[in-house]
Amino acid sequence: MTTIQPSGKLILSGVTVVDVRDGKLSPNMDVLTDKGKVVSIVPMGTLPQATGAQIVKAQGKFLVPGYNDFHAHPLGPFDVSGTMALMLANGITGFRQMSGSPRMLEERAQGRKPTGRYAPEALLMPGTILTPFNAGSPDEVRKEVDAQKRQGADFIKVGLAAPDIFFAAEEEARKVGLPFVGHLQPGVDAAEAARRGMRAIEHLGPGDTEMISCSTDEAALREAVAKQPVMKAPPTKLPLMEKLAADLIQKRIINPSADADEAGAARYDRILATFDDTKCRALAATFVKYETWQIPTLIRLRTIELSGAPEYADDANYKYMPPETIALWRETAAKFAKNHDAPKRAALAKVYELQLRMTKLYDDAGVKMLAGSDVSGQWEVPGFSLHQEFDELAKAGITPLKILQMTTINGGDFMGWPMFGRIATGASADLVLLDANPIDSVQNLHRIAGVVRAGYYYSRADLDGILHKVEAGKGYFH
Repeated sequence: MTTIQPSGKLILSGVTVVDVRDGKLSPNMDVLTDKGKVVSIVPMGTLPQATGAQIVKAQGKFLVPGYNDFHAHPLGPFDVSGTMALMLANGITGFRQMSGSPRMLEERAQGRKPTGRYAPEALLMPGTILTPFNAGSPDEVRKEVDAQKRQGADFIKVGLAAPDIFFAAEEEARKVGLPFVGHLQPGVDAAEAARRGMRAIEHLGPGDTEMISCSTDEAALREAVAKQPVMKAPPTKLPLMEKLAADLIQKRIINPSADADEAGAARYDRILATFDDTKCRALAATFVKYETWQIPTLIRLRTIELSGAPEYADDANYKYMPPETIALWRETAAKFAKNHDAPKRAALAKVYELQLRMTKLYDDAGVKMLAGSDVSGQWEVPGFSLHQEFDELAKAGITPLKILQMTTINGGDFMGWPMFGRIATGASADLVLLDANPIDSVQNLHRIAGVVRAGYYYSRADLDGILHKVEAGKGYFH
């Protein structure tokens, strides 16, 4: 794993610069970058001579900031070269890593992370996800949060925890100054989590945790959830227990709906019958008031709930994945089909439509959102999955400009990095060159003519070469 060396001078000549703050277009501009930064943005032909600069003729092209996947799991104890290359080839120049470990945080601190020429930047990383295996009680979770602060985690992510442990972790994260993000837990009120300072909620919950707050039968649904058993850690910690837990969670997240859940199905039926837009708007207003972000990961929800959809039976992009991964996905899809008859599949399809509707209600209310794909699950090919997320957001009714903001400048607001996700003097030279105006149609976000990563330019031919190399390597780039 190598870091990126300073790039030379690059001029994108005659390009139309897109201001992602408001969609304003500035045509016929010359953009000069050097050493991984944007140096100047001036009308075409007015740049002083830049000796030795690489010049890319970009008339008729549109320049936007690099895309970012703000919920992704590309890093781990395995060869990530193919994943990283696929992300870069799809215009992704940065990502928020959503799973971590003491080892991964140590490697990052020592400069040993995949930030080479063919990899997007790992923007943020948590410590180990909170589960009953490392956070089995309020006292234990406080110690774990404190330990992750010392290890250098950028935020605390909760995966699975009983309500008392959830709120203890949220409180401790606030005390040590780390954002608290992740999954709402069964029995936890979304509005209460926001009021107590939850920074971001992933996957619209996940499950029914946010939808229950939008039901006119909320009290009865919460009572039903309270009766469900809560996963607990073994009374004695065994050697390699956390690794076993990680392996179990990894298998589970491929598709958590693969196993039949009769109680959950019954709640979904009740939610579908009692969902109330007014209550959903009230929840959205709470998110706005307390600045609780949403990362919908609609494509992830779709691949979970519509796992049996015909388009997932085969996809041209599967050629970029390791054969063993495709085999596991097909095995999980077969399990899903076995455990879900036609009525159950129809109900899950309605749930997904409801999640699209919620996303639009949140957008209309002004809830802050980020684009993320949760790449790591079933039927998600790295890089391509974020573009699928763009399309799902468009289906929900989000405008092309807002989708572009969700993958660029909104991230700067979320992370507190004012220069992030913009095209401006002094900003990072992480850019995407498009063949058509991205403000006109979300489809134009897919029409990538070139990518600039840390000041290095990759033409369409270069990007295609990366894709061919991953295909030939059966999912691996090196």
